[in-house]
Amino acid sequence: MADSNPYQSPQGQSKSPAEDASGYRTAPVATTQMPPGIPYIVGNEAAERFSYYGMKAILMIFMTEYLLGANGKPDLMGESEAKSYYHAFVAANYFCSIVGALIADAWLGKYRTILLLSLVYCLGHLALAMDETRTGLMLGLFLVAMGAGGIKPCVSAHVGDQFGATNQHLIERVFGWFYLAINVGATVSMLLTPYLLRLNGQTYALFGWEGTIHGPALAFGVPGVLMLLATLVFWMGRHKFIHVPPAGLGFVREAQSPVGRRALAKIIPVFLFLIPFWALYDQNGSSWVLQANKMNLNFLGITWLPDQVQAVNAVLVLIFIPLFTYVVYPLIGRVITLTTLRKVAIGFFIITFAFLFVVFPEQAIEAGETPSIAWQFVAYVFLTAAEVMVSVTALEFSYTQAPKSMKSLVMALYLLSISAGNFFTSAVNALTGPEGLVPLSTANYFWFFIGIMLVTSVAFLFLAINYREERFIQDEAG
Repeated sequence: MADSNPYQSPQGQSKSPAEDASGYRTAPVATTQMPPGIPYIVGNEAAERFSYYGMKAILMIFMTEYLLGANGKPDLMGESEAKSYYHAFVAANYFCSIVGALIADAWLGKYRTILLLSLVYCLGHLALAMDETRTGLMLGLFLVAMGAGGIKPCVSAHVGDQFGATNQHLIERVFGWFYLAINVGATVSMLLTPYLLRLNGQTYALFGWEGTIHGPALAFGVPGVLMLLATLVFWMGRHKFIHVPPAGLGFVREAQSPVGRRALAKIIPVFLFLIPFWALYDQNGSSWVLQANKMNLNFLGITWLPDQVQAVNAVLVLIFIPLFTYVVYPLIGRVITLTTLRKVAIGFFIITFAFLFVVFPEQAIEAGETPSIAWQFVAYVFLTAAEVMVSVTALEFSYTQAPKSMKSLVMALYLLSISAGNFFTSAVNALTGPEGLVPLSTANYFWFFIGIMLVTSVAFLFLAINYREERFIQDEAG
């Protein structure tokens, strides 16, 4: 009876069919049940994403309105400089994913890598909370990039490692939960941390203690506490997880094998096409925030903060994932065969359309008008639809299309496409700012990205139509 009690605790009387010297299970067993480690992974992800998105949500406003010099006086960045720094940070974050993947696959394994780099991540938040100068900003962002970037490919691949052939049909559902956890954490943090930032300078009296609130310290410190909680939750699940052993240099050998070369030759072109998508998508945290600061922020009976509007994306994801899974995809499937990459292709066209709803109000702003923030709300509807069709789909695609000992490596290559997209955006801002080689108005800046994405979308259709998928799932214990 394989399903009677397939996940007996390694600390109990019986042992799993495959364990390492620490008593950790190293392979999934044949079961149709949901793996018991999943709640710990999903809980960890919710808290970690609160931490990351809370810090990231306020970054543009902090750099342009709150940054201090060593003398305690304002040392603010201009818009182009801040956008360039923002996208360089996001790019570095995802670039560090390759380091985390190599450490996990070749040396420590995914669990130990996640635990170690989570502590580095916590130190990054501490640096941001304690030092409001460029020194603290650079040190904090460097450590956060190492920690958050390093664990990204490991966490996603660690989810897939919990499944074997018998319950692999549950993977798509769990990746949906995984993405929901991300957006629950993101929604709460993106609504809360902008308020915490703006408490700067206010006085408080609590349990007899009185003092002045340092908004940046509070706004960066709360996400740091949540990251510490995320690390604790993950550690608590250590005896529930499947700990797939590191393959050493096995992933290099597999990458050079006929199967590995064939898989990479198919996967890498897909990732290259994703670069322009991420160059557009991540601007919702930079250029869109700066645009919102110049718009009429009264909408739906609420006066929004410019860095709060990003939360609309996270809320819509919570709605769109089940909507697309159970309504939109079945409807589209009646017209065309909806493969993984065809979903991505549709998402490419949708994000191109989303940017029309930021370029038109930008043209109004440049004429001296004050358009409503409602424009961005509409833009977020299309941006989120594109995200669900591209990001959620690509996350599952990256795991299932990777050979078994290359899961983290391939996941890192996917995340590198995000890094490359942000490096591109950072470079464009450096070149097109007021002192750049080709200065552009913000409206023309948006039109530039719309053109790039439209060309990419058309070209990707040919790949999406002809791609043939090959799934690789972890072996089950005997």
